[in-house]
Amino acid sequence: MASTWRWQLLRAGAFRLDGGAMFGVVPKALWSRVAPADEQNRIALQTNCLLLEREGTRVLVETGYGGKWSEKDRAIFAMEPRTVVDALAEVGVAPSDIDHVVVTHLHFDHAAGLTALGEDGATPAPVFPRARIVVQRLEWDDACANKSTMTATYLKSHLTPIADRVRLVDGEAEVLPGIHVFPVPGHTWGQQAVRFDDGDGPVCFPGDVVPTRNHAGLAFNMAYDQLPYQNLLTKQDLFARARAEGWRLVLDHEPDAPVVRVIEDVARPGREALEVVDAAG
Repeated sequence: MASTWRWQLLRAGAFRLDGGAMFGVVPKALWSRVAPADEQNRIALQTNCLLLEREGTRVLVETGYGGKWSEKDRAIFAMEPRTVVDALAEVGVAPSDIDHVVVTHLHFDHAAGLTALGEDGATPAPVFPRARIVVQRLEWDDACANKSTMTATYLKSHLTPIADRVRLVDGEAEVLPGIHVFPVPGHTWGQQAVRFDDGDGPVCFPGDVVPTRNHAGLAFNMAYDQLPYQNLLTKQDLFARARAEGWRLVLDHEPDAPVVRVIEDVARPGREALEVVDAAG
């Protein structure tokens, strides 16, 4: 029998990004119907993370944007004053209880929570003192080289302090019994998805391949994607496999109900839609 994991959804902090950037080539007349923008054209998002537990081992998937931000930065992104540490505390888990952290990629809204400012209020230090951090080698190399059109998303403040505890993976791998990672390129070259079984079937955390339920359409990609067409193909393949194998997907930036299944869109036969399912794991 495959190794199964208990899991919980963690809300590591709400924030907002420009709606046009979040939907790329899709016109505002379309995306604003499902994701209303504020007066600064920003839409509501969340930093969803997962806590996996099995036989005394705890694994955190993603870390959110963390707390190392100035008031100006917080205002730009409308960041909630909350981190993944707060979310963990609400379920009785301390940072020192985490054995492994798996990140899909190293953009600030996924990996900045790996570090926090130390006692001097200026020097970043690891948040999870015992944890090994699992990331694709390609993603790590690109992050260290700041290979991105967004020059302020791969930040040294969340890379350098944890460099000695990174576990680099090349391609698809079983990183712990029953926890698999596999490449999902498009948003970045080295992005990975995370898949495991909870006894009720497969659960997949696909990162920014499909950040919210409103990104189900193949053309609904982000302007932040480094390879938009590749992301479209990756999403297409992900949906086909998820539907065929009965996966539940947990969407990283969905602000409301992030746990979904892929089904056929009854209004548009031949296309996929996302159906909300219970979040309990």
